[in-house]
Amino acid sequence: MIRKINLENILFLDIETVPETEHFSELNDTKQILWEDKSKYQRKDDYTAEEFYDRAGIWAEFGKIVCISVGYFNFQNDLRKFRTTSFFGDEAKILKDFKNLLNTHYNEPKHLLCGHNAKEFDFPYIARRMIIHNIELPHKLNLFGKKPWEVPHLDTLELWKFGDFKSYTSLKLLTHVLGIPSPKDDIDGSEVYQVYYKENEIDRIVTYCEKDTIAVAQIFLRLRGDDILTDDEIIHI
Repeated sequence: MIRKINLENILFLDIETVPETEHFSELNDTKQILWEDKSKYQRKDDYTAEEFYDRAGIWAEFGKIVCISVGYFNFQNDLRKFRTTSFFGDEAKILKDFKNLLNTHYNEPKHLLCGHNAKEFDFPYIARRMIIHNIELPHKLNLFGKKPWEVPHLDTLELWKFGDFKSYTSLKLLTHVLGIPSPKDDIDGSEVYQVYYKENEIDRIVTYCEKDTIAVAQIFLRLRGDDILTDDEIIHI
């Protein structure tokens, strides 16, 4: 079925997130109490709320997006190219620029968004942060009232599960078993907080995010039975 999808109609993406402030102490008293309550189940008695705060970026209510990377296929004269670009900096601007991309180039019924575990993380996270910033949701993220088959989202994790809802397969593991060059050659998700707040190296995060976006596209190609991208076919804008 996925072989029938025109690759040029898919926008592949990945996001990177961090806690909304560098330190737990920078949250106001109410937000600190809310974080203690929100994180209680995950941290149990092993960590205090403050010690666990560096992981707050995985929750849209306590985190923020620092990078959205996107990639798309382009075919000209039988030549296949995959172009990537990233939005980073101020979160509100990231979200507005991403929304503009969707509204301008990916707003037709044929267009789809694709990520890895994106139905559980990337898509709802972006939508929640847009609402928090009082940004009207673009059509491709506004799922209210849509039937499951009307949702314009693809998820390589869901495709790999083949109906098995019991397991999670990381992007790193899936690229390895499918023979795809690993995108994790510099940092991983657990280090984004450190690189962003302590080392102030957003460029490393952008590179990491773009490589994950490329990896998602590579996995999708393998699931279709297509050849994976070569370095010459990938263009960074």
